[in-house]
Amino acid sequence: MKKTLALLLVLISIFSALYAEGATEADDNIVTVYSYDTFAGDWGPGAEVIPAFEKATGIKVNLVSAGDAGEMLSRIIMEGDSCTADVVLGITDDMAYRAYEADILSPYDSPVLETMADHLKFDPENRLLPFDYGVFSFVIDTESDIPVPTSLEDLTSDVYKDKVILIDPRTSSVGLGLLMWTYNVLGPDEYLNWWKAMRENMLTMADGWSSAYGLFTEGEAPLVISYTTSPVYHVLNEDTTRYQAVIFEEGHQETIEGVGILKNAKHRENAEAFVDFVLTEGQRDIAVLNSMYPVNSTIELPDAYEYAPEPEILFTSDSDVVENQLDDILNDWIEVMTN
Repeated sequence: MKKTLALLLVLISIFSALYAEGATEADDNIVTVYSYDTFAGDWGPGAEVIPAFEKATGIKVNLVSAGDAGEMLSRIIMEGDSCTADVVLGITDDMAYRAYEADILSPYDSPVLETMADHLKFDPENRLLPFDYGVFSFVIDTESDIPVPTSLEDLTSDVYKDKVILIDPRTSSVGLGLLMWTYNVLGPDEYLNWWKAMRENMLTMADGWSSAYGLFTEGEAPLVISYTTSPVYHVLNEDTTRYQAVIFEEGHQETIEGVGILKNAKHRENAEAFVDFVLTEGQRDIAVLNSMYPVNSTIELPDAYEYAPEPEILFTSDSDVVENQLDDILNDWIEVMTN
């Protein structure tokens, strides 16, 4: 028995050494990417983009689904030097300041930047590079019998009680986008009153977009915060125009999603190759499967994008407000929503 055990331990030691040697070699041909859940899901862009990148480059991708965008960023900051990610994908322009303050990103002057409109390049140091963008809106189920809202204030009417699904700005970039949308449209003196009223009208406050939109398409409520481009998915995949984005004359909030290389990336060259692929060959799949717009101006989109209405007025989050006041805005929001 002792001899058998000793032999087993020797074999384990040998195989462990061989595995470690092989793993070291493999580690040089890999890139670890943290992304939000929607990107990494079975129906997300990752299912198309990752295999295409691996085939084109021979580099293996370790794709980690790290929650919604806010949760993902918090995880990377919390993990600190022990974070294994080379690339983070999905940090939006209005939460980017947290990544800058934590000093977790390394600049990358990708040659693909020249294909982008200047207003999409939200980080002058190129720590985060835009890879897609969209516009927030409420999406309505046209088979419901509720009236189509015409403004944010409309949604506070009693007719929408328990009819609206919102998303938490503490955990989700979409929820944060809605918070900044109300701040920019209604102003610093009135936006909290909107949220007070919506405490009564919202069906629920979801933690992320996937759960919120899932409840919406399951028929739990006829209105959900999402994007003007959300109907594109239903046209392409379900051949239906049942779900439509609602446009308000007062304007809508634009959002830009960024991809960046971690400061402690162990596979820098592979990370750069991945970022460049996301900004070139991966652009169309990312835009279509994310139901967003590509940042690369050379990309042609399918006709289904005709069902993505374009608001005349767009708001972007002022960088000074985001960097200096967002924490206070969030704290005020928490106080209103929890009291």
